[in-house]
Amino acid sequence: MSTPTVLYFDLGNTNSKIGVAKGDGPISAYALPTNERQTADQFGLALLEILRHEQVAPSEIEACVGSSVVPGMSQLVGQATRRFLEVPLLLAPEDIPIPLENRYTRPHEVGADRLAGAFAARRLFPDAPTIITVDFGTATTFDCVDGNAYLGGLICPGVQSSINALASNTAKLPRVNFEIASPLPQAGLSTATSLSHGFVFGFASMAEGLCARLGATLSHPPLVVGTGGFAKALSAVATCFHEVRPDLLLDGLRIIYNEYTKNGR
Repeated sequence: MSTPTVLYFDLGNTNSKIGVAKGDGPISAYALPTNERQTADQFGLALLEILRHEQVAPSEIEACVGSSVVPGMSQLVGQATRRFLEVPLLLAPEDIPIPLENRYTRPHEVGADRLAGAFAARRLFPDAPTIITVDFGTATTFDCVDGNAYLGGLICPGVQSSINALASNTAKLPRVNFEIASPLPQAGLSTATSLSHGFVFGFASMAEGLCARLGATLSHPPLVVGTGGFAKALSAVATCFHEVRPDLLLDGLRIIYNEYTKNGR
């Protein structure tokens, strides 16, 4: 008997992450560039290739669940899953609610990715009274949770966005290396070292400083969870992280979907 498989989609501004979860097994994550100009057929064929690599037949897909901050991608991916998998794309919170009290002044303004990540952290670390999630994505976001309430957060420049902005105005920019062995920044004697240490320790210091300042406004010392593509590298030098979960949002979508189905929805 085949194992029911659920696909999870994190449709972001820069990358679209696809998680493949076979039964209760771990999520295998893949990242594709977000491209609204591609056709649904292109995305669908790429999806079939991922399933082939995972040795999953399209008929084994039980559901497709996602969150999106790119409306064009939501429509495109929905068309692809219906045509190639014969399964609709269910989006959180539009189709599946995220059971977290949203205290934003205008709740609809919160990105689905921020809300799903905050919810994932709350469920994964239930004993922490307060939590700050730090997501190193297209933007660097800090989101605060107290009990079962989402309190809002901060939006700061992203790592890759900052690199791109610098490169667009700088000739022959060296590659920024995030694999740094030193626990302390070095005064660079080359442009490459200056850039790498500047970016790594600069963003690490931003995370440390903002988590300390945000934490002072919360009811308890927060558990700080890092996520996103640069979280692992930055957590090697930043002292503020208690947990690092690169695929926190995909974990959140899985929990949201499991709770939703268990409630008989």
